[in-house]
Amino acid sequence: MTESTLHIVFSDSAAALLRQALRKAGRTQHVLSFADNLSFGPINPPDPQLRFEWMKLHLRTSPREWDWLPAAASEFWSSALSASDQLAVWTSRWTTLEYSGFLEWVWRCENRSYDVVDLTDVTIERHRTDGTSGPDPAVSLALLNPDSVPILSFMDRAAPLPAATRDDYRQLWERLRAENAPLRIIRGGQLQSAPISAFDDLLLSCADDRWRKTARVIGTALAESWDDDGIQVGDLVLGARVHALVELGHLEARGDLDDWRHSEVRLPPLGGDAPPLEPV
Repeated sequence: MTESTLHIVFSDSAAALLRQALRKAGRTQHVLSFADNLSFGPINPPDPQLRFEWMKLHLRTSPREWDWLPAAASEFWSSALSASDQLAVWTSRWTTLEYSGFLEWVWRCENRSYDVVDLTDVTIERHRTDGTSGPDPAVSLALLNPDSVPILSFMDRAAPLPAATRDDYRQLWERLRAENAPLRIIRGGQLQSAPISAFDDLLLSCADDRWRKTARVIGTALAESWDDDGIQVGDLVLGARVHALVELGHLEARGDLDDWRHSEVRLPPLGGDAPPLEPV
């Protein structure tokens, strides 16, 4: 990689860690982050303003807190697609956020030249919560500590996409765009469409007939949603579904549900008349 390399990543947290690693190595290469999350919402087309309106309606996002997103997404594509630098695109198929963003990248770039740093098959030495250590999947650039993991060594993996792989990715994204589902999840290493209710059963399994902090229910569901296929969903979607489950009568709530730390939810008493959940 030359000093004129522009690094493309699909989350702001990944961008911050990569910039830290580059500064530590004395490199002046730039990092450009795609701040949108195409694992949820409309992607046909992935118009930033349409997606923002969908987020306000279905994810209860605050217009004041998220009004920057459409302009940021548009600016990313304008800057990335007009750049004359050598491009290094970092991704992983372990996270719906990165997988979705990368597929949109492949779709838009068509036959443009770029290298890919794919961390899907990378393992690192990790200290586990049970006190043991051993090789575990790196999962995502956003989860790596540049003080203990030689992040820049992964740049040796940078390589152009084979034409057949690029075409497979484009066909997959073409299908997902045509389905235009509310969510996208990973199953068997492949991204697939899912309904907005995909994690409702999980949320209910993390609740109890006793009052529990909304943040605890969402946090537990977030941890348990990370399965053998990877990181499936974020707290924005789960928080919105808690609201929906309360409105449907599958959960009871007290306090301001928009304030997860100071509100509580519980399962309704047995014998309630809440309608059945939609099949997933």
